Amino acid sequence: MADGSIFADESGEQGFQSEYYALTLVFHDQSNPVIPMFEGYEQTLRNAGLPNIPLHTSPLLNGHDAYQHLSVSQRKRLLTYFLSMLFKLPVQYVTLIYRKTDYTTLEQLGLRIKRDIVNVVFDHLELFQSFDAVKVYYDGGQSLITRAIRGAVEYVLSKQAIVYRQGSPTDYRLAQVADFICTVELTARKYENHEQTATDERFFGTVRTFRKNYLKQVRRHLLPSQ
Repeated sequence: MADGSIFADESGEQGFQSEYYALTLVFHDQSNPVIPMFEGYEQTLRNAGLPNIPLHTSPLLNGHDAYQHLSVSQRKRLLTYFLSMLFKLPVQYVTLIYRKTDYTTLEQLGLRIKRDIVNVVFDHLELFQSFDAVKVYYDGGQSLITRAIRGAVEYVLSKQAIVYRQGSPTDYRLAQVADFICTVELTARKYENHEQTATDERFFGTVRTFRKNYLKQVRRHLLPSQ
C-alpha cells in the first residue's frame, strides 16, 4: 500500500491576543525513508554534546521549559543542526498565515482556514489520490485546527482513505519539522512587516541573514503551486 501523511502544527493561540495565526502542513510519502536522516541528526547532537530534546521552537527561542538551562549559543546550534536535517528530508509543506484582526470571530477564521486547506488539496488532488491512505497527524491542541483539517480533507477525499493519529511533537520528528517550519514562515512575515522581535534578531540576525540562512533553505521544501 502507498500511504501519505500530513503533519500539522500551528502558531498562535485561539484567542485574539497574538497578532497572527499560522498553520503549517507537512506532507510525506511514507515510501520515502526518513529514519536515516533522523539518526544522522541524533548522532550530530551526541557528537556536539547537545541534548536530544524534541524540538519545540517557541520555548527554544525564549529559553523556556526543557531549554531553560541551555545557553543562547547552544540553542542556536540546535536550530542549525535541525535545519541541516530538514534539508535532507523528502518532505514538502504549505504554511497558511492570517492576521487575526481581519476576522471578527474565531468561526470566521476557522472557515477561512478550512477553505484554504480544501484549495491546497484540490490543487494537488492527483498527489493525494495516489495514496491508498492519507494519515493526518495533529496533537489536537486546538479545536479550531482539528475542525478545519477534518472538515477540509473529508470534503475532498474519501473518508475511508483518511486515518487520524495523535501527532505529538514528542512522539514524531516530522511533527517537530512542522513546528520548525511554522516558526520560520511566521518569522518571515514579521520581518517583511518590520515586526520582528529582539528574540528574532538574536537568533536569526538581520532580515538578509534570516532569508539566506533559514528561509531560503526551508522553502526548498515548499509544495509547488499548481
